[in-house]
Amino acid sequence: MDKTKKNTCQALAKSSAETNNLSVLRRTPSEMSRYRQWTAATTAEYGNLTDYLLAHRLPKIWGIPPFTPMSFVPFENPSDYRVLLNDWPYGFSPNITHMIAWTRTVIPTDSDIGDITLESRKSIESFVKRYFVDRIGDHAEPRVIWFKNWAALQSVKALDHIHVLVRDVNPCLIEEWTRDQK
Repeated sequence: MDKTKKNTCQALAKSSAETNNLSVLRRTPSEMSRYRQWTAATTAEYGNLTDYLLAHRLPKIWGIPPFTPMSFVPFENPSDYRVLLNDWPYGFSPNITHMIAWTRTVIPTDSDIGDITLESRKSIESFVKRYFVDRIGDHAEPRVIWFKNWAALQSVKALDHIHVLVRDVNPCLIEEWTRDQK
């Protein structure tokens, strides 16, 4: 049995929002083992995780990288992004749902430190508010957290994406957010 402590929204919010410390994000040992096995098998079959995602999870219309987005502002045009449940979430408490917002628009980063630019942060925050927070309604902001892994932590480096965590949200909203928009 895994004895790894499950991540809570409060702990994650404190470490990610206040200090940009994503090192608290961990899968349990058994989850990590299954993830590594899946990654190895998927990479053996598809060559890499990007090709798997483009073949099975993301809109076919995107084509292959480099993409030609409808907008060069991240998350501005709905045809340029797709929200999916994370198939391999970190070890969160059961009331937290982990989604990934994939985008074919490049999310600019600061080349010196690898973190997103201030302009990117504003675009992402606007998207998260519009797409998630506003749909939840009153007192939603403390229940929604987003982050973008630094390049060194990313499993899929060729596709820009952010992670979105929501706490105690109606499953109907989760379904709405992650519904295939074909």
